[in-house]
Amino acid sequence: MQAHTANNSRGDNPAELRTAPELLLHHAAVRGDKTAMREKEYGIWQSWTWTQMKDEILALAGGLASIGFKRGDKLGIIGANRPQLYWGMCAAQCLGGIPVPLYKDMVAEELQYVLEHAGVQFMLAEDQEQVDKVMEVQAECPALTQIVYDDQRGMRDYDHTHLHSIESMQRAGRELAKAKPDFLQGEIDKNNGSDVGIFLYTSGTTGKPKGVVLSHDNIIVTARNTVAYDSLSDREETLSYLPLAWVGDHIFSYGQAYVAGYCVNCPEDETTVATDMREIGPTYYFAPPRIFENMLTSVSIRMEDASAFKQKMFHYFMGVAKKTGVALINGDDVSAAEKFKYWLGNILIYGPLKNTLGLSKIRIAYTAGEAIGPEIFEFFRSLGINVKQLYGQTEASVYITIQPDGEVYADTVGVPAPDVEVKIADSGEVIYRSPGVFLEYFKNAESTRETKNDEGWVLTGDAGYFDDRGHLKIIDRAKDVGKLNDDSMFAPKYIENKLKFFSQIQEAVVFGDARDYATAFINIDLEAISNWAERNNIAYASYQELAGHPQVYDMILGNIEQVNRDLASDAHLSGSQISRFLILHKELDADDGELTRTRKVRRRIVLEKYAVLIDALYSGKTNCFIRTEVVFEDGRKGSIEGDLKIADVPVFDALAKAS
Repeated sequence: MQAHTANNSRGDNPAELRTAPELLLHHAAVRGDKTAMREKEYGIWQSWTWTQMKDEILALAGGLASIGFKRGDKLGIIGANRPQLYWGMCAAQCLGGIPVPLYKDMVAEELQYVLEHAGVQFMLAEDQEQVDKVMEVQAECPALTQIVYDDQRGMRDYDHTHLHSIESMQRAGRELAKAKPDFLQGEIDKNNGSDVGIFLYTSGTTGKPKGVVLSHDNIIVTARNTVAYDSLSDREETLSYLPLAWVGDHIFSYGQAYVAGYCVNCPEDETTVATDMREIGPTYYFAPPRIFENMLTSVSIRMEDASAFKQKMFHYFMGVAKKTGVALINGDDVSAAEKFKYWLGNILIYGPLKNTLGLSKIRIAYTAGEAIGPEIFEFFRSLGINVKQLYGQTEASVYITIQPDGEVYADTVGVPAPDVEVKIADSGEVIYRSPGVFLEYFKNAESTRETKNDEGWVLTGDAGYFDDRGHLKIIDRAKDVGKLNDDSMFAPKYIENKLKFFSQIQEAVVFGDARDYATAFINIDLEAISNWAERNNIAYASYQELAGHPQVYDMILGNIEQVNRDLASDAHLSGSQISRFLILHKELDADDGELTRTRKVRRRIVLEKYAVLIDALYSGKTNCFIRTEVVFEDGRKGSIEGDLKIADVPVFDALAKAS
C-alpha cells in the first residue's frame, strides 16, 4: 500500500468547546456585536449579531422543548438556505436532539423514505409549499407529530393543533426561560462531543439514500482543523446557497462558521445568487465545478456579443493572465515587465470581471464533487483567485485531501487534510481514516461494516493513486472501472468529466465495459447552445429541437474528437476513445430518477431506461426512436418521444504505450 499522512497539528479553540451550542455561547460572549448571519429579503439585507442569534436560537430551543422535543429526538429541516433553518439545527442540538436536513426539492416519495427511516418526530419547514409536502406524507410517518414553519404566508387557515409558527415557538421558549432560567444551560451542558450531532443522508446514487451518522466531534474537530489550515477568522464572509442536506454546506455554513465566528450570508432565492454574491463579496467561497463552468460560460457568451475591440483586448490580457497570473498566485518569480502588464490587465479586465462575478474579495475558494476542467481551473487562478480543489465525502465530514497553497494542480486533489491518513489499497481503492469519520449508517449495520473496518479505515469506492509529488489523483469509481473487450481500461467517469469540460455539454454518460468500443449519451448545455443559436439566427422551439439540429451535432462531434485526441495520448485509456454518440432528446433529471439531488448520474437507471438507445449505438444503426416518460414541474406525468440521430466519431492512434 501507498500511505500518506498529514503532519498539520490541530488548530486551537479557546475553550476546547465540542458542540455548536457551546460555541454559540462563546461567540456571543466574546464577539457579541459582530454580525453572525445575514439574509436578503425583499431586496434588503437583514443582519443578526452573535448575541441576537443566540437569543433567537435559545428561544426556538425553548419552544421546541415546550411541545415535547427531548434528548435524542430528530428534527427534520426542509427548505432553502434561511437563517431560521440553520437556527433550528443548533436549537435541536441545544436540547440533545438530532437535526436531519433534507433536500428542498425532494418529491413526496423521497421525503417519506427519509422521514420514516430516520424516525423524525418534529419538522421545521420553510414555507407553505414545504409544509404541504410534509403533510402529504405525514400519515405514512407515524413518528412525526409536530410541524414548525417559518414563512407565515398562506398558513392562516390551516389546523394549528400540531402546526406552529417559529414566532409562536420562540414566544413559548421565552416564557419557558422565565419559568426555568437554568433549563437550557443545563441541557447544553449535558451534551458531549461524542454524541450524535446530525444525520446527513447520501444522495442515493446506487440505491436508497443512507443516513450518515456524524457526531459533534466529527464536525467540530474537522472544522477546527481546517479553519487553522486555511487561517480562517471571524472576518470571513461566505455565501450559503448549497443544499442544507449536503455535508459541504454543513461544514462551510455551520461547522466552520461556529468555530471561526465568521458571517454566513443567505441569498434572497436561488435566482438572485449571482446578484447577492456581488453585493456581499465573499472572502471564503465554495462551488462545485459546474458553478465555475457556468460562470466561464456566461463570460464567454458576453464576450461573443462584445465589440471586436473589446474582444481583442480581452483575449490579449487573458493571454497575459495565463502566462503571469498563475505564476504570481503560486509565488513564482515574475519579471517587472510582466508584472506591469498584469497590473494594467487587472485595471482594464481582471478587476471588473471579478467584480461582475462577485469574486473581488475572495481569499480562498474551493471546488469539489467532480473533476474541474484544467482550462476552467487555470482561467480563475489566472485572474488571481485562489481556487483550490479538495476531495471529500459525507462519511469523512467532507475533508479527505486538500490542496496546499503553492501546490495547486488541476489534475490532482491535493494531499491528506489535517489529521487525515490516506492509503491506496492493493486493489487501487483509496481508503482513509480521520477525526471526521462517521459513526455508522443509521439502521444499516451491513453497509457500515462494508464501508468502515474495525480499525476505522473507510473505503471510498474510488480508484486513485499518489503521484510523484505526493498528491492524490482520482481515476474513477472503483466499481465503474472496467475493460473493453480488447482488455483496454475503461474509466467512464474520467471520460465523462473530460466531455463536461466543454461549455456546450451539460451532462454525459459513457458506455463501454465488456463492449468492443466506447459510446456516449450527451446532454447539451441549453444556455450555451441557445445563445449560439440566437447569434447564428437559428430558430428552435424546444430543447429537443435544438438538441437534434445538424450543426449542434457537428459542434458536439468536434468536442468529442478533442477528447479522443487527449485519450490517445493517455497510456492507459487510449483504447477508450468514443466511437459513436447521440444527443438525448431530453435533459437527464432528478425528478425522472436519472440524477440524484446532487446531480450525480444514476447509471443503473440510465442503463435500464435507455436500453434501446444503447443497443442502437452498438448495432450500427444511424437513428433510433424512443418514447420516454417524464415528470413535469407541477407533478404531472407525460412523455417525450423522438427519432434520435446516431453519429460516428473518428478515433486516433495511441501516442503512448502503457508501462
